[in-house]
Order: sequence, then C-alpha cells, then structure tokens
Amino acid sequence: MDYLSIEQFPDYKVPGVKHQDFQPYESNGGSIVAIAGNDFAVIAADSRLSSGYTIHTRNGNKLFQLSSNAVLGSTGCWCDTLALTALVKARMQMYEHTHSKTMSTDATAQMLSILMYNRRFFPYYVSNVLAGLNSEGKGVVYSYDPIGHFEKSNSRAGGSAGALLQPVLDNQIGLKNIKLEHIGFPAELTKERAVAIASDAFISATERDIYTGDSVQINIITKSGIEVKELQLRKD
Repeated sequence: MDYLSIEQFPDYKVPGVKHQDFQPYESNGGSIVAIAGNDFAVIAADSRLSSGYTIHTRNGNKLFQLSSNAVLGSTGCWCDTLALTALVKARMQMYEHTHSKTMSTDATAQMLSILMYNRRFFPYYVSNVLAGLNSEGKGVVYSYDPIGHFEKSNSRAGGSAGALLQPVLDNQIGLKNIKLEHIGFPAELTKERAVAIASDAFISATERDIYTGDSVQINIITKSGIEVKELQLRKD
C-alpha cells in the first residue's frame, strides 16, 4: 500500500520545516504452528526475535500459557505481543476471581477477539493462534486477523513463515491435494504424528525464512496437562 507523503503536495510545504516520518510498527519475526486432534492440541513457535538482519535474541518464547488447557501463540511486534498477552492474562484472572472458575478455551477465544477489536483503529501488530481443549475435551485451534476476527480450524500457521507452513498443514492434516489411495495414512491423527509434522514444517521453513530459526518450543495440550518439548533448528 502506497501512503501519500508531504512531498506530493508542494503547496503545503513550510520553509525551514523538515518532515519526520513516524513508524509505530516493527515486525520482530517468528512463526507459529497449531494442530488440533480428537483429544489433544499441539502448538509450536520458534524462539528467534529479530529486526531486519539483526537477531535480538535466540531464546524468545512466543507461547503463553493462559490456563491448564489453553496456550496462545503470538508473534509480530514483540512489544505489542507482551502488551496484549499481559492484558489477556489480567482479564482471565479477573474472570477467575469473579466466577471462581477458570475461563474455558472457547470463552478465551471470544475474549481475545473483543480485546483486539477494541484496538481496531490502532491494532496490535501481532499474529495470534490460540490452541487448547474445549469443554468437551476436544482439541481446537483459533486463528486471528489484526482486528480480532477469528476462525476455528484443525490446523493453522501464522507469522513470518506462515505462507510456507500453511501448505504443509493443508496437505498433511487437511489431506488436500493428495491421493489417499496411493499413501497409507492412519485413520486418526495421533499426538506423535502431529508433533512430527509441526517439527518437519519448522525445519523446512527455517531453510527459507531468515526470521524463523534457532529452536522450536512445542506445547502438547491434553487433559492431563501441558507437555513441553524443544527442537533445535539452524542458527544462521
């Protein structure tokens, strides 16, 4: 999108006054993958925070545990990520103190949508993916646009390498563009296969996206709790 600049309107120039551009947004990179199963959900995010060709840290955790059965993956402008996730956690604590129970994953998804829509005129510069278990114990994944519209799906990728990761999920999880009679796919998606797909997708994306790399933290959400795994990626 091309924005109009003061140079395009010479009649409005003031002698001796220098125009300064203000850019409130910056992308710090990073990618997210989430997969939902019958009784589990897997969400993974890399640990690299960068700006241009500068790597700020190789150990930035982009996964935020909101409850015992919900994890939010958030990447983009890191300061916006921290501001939004802190607000979400505060609202969830208020809900818990008021109602004496933990907010469900479905309600958390709706609340996050409202919080983002409240900032629609100056939106958070983040890519959000929420994964967890619903009230029936089934895995769910919610993805968001910048102003809070969200969609429920079985698998979703976001962040700087989202365009590279999503086709892998569509093929391996959604079984799109594939001839099932030629390949023996298991009848049901297992946790092990979901973790393997997420890991392989990140390994491939790291080869093509300089803003994704270093390591991947994987959260496996089940009714028994959240299991955390880590996979090392290339660091150049």
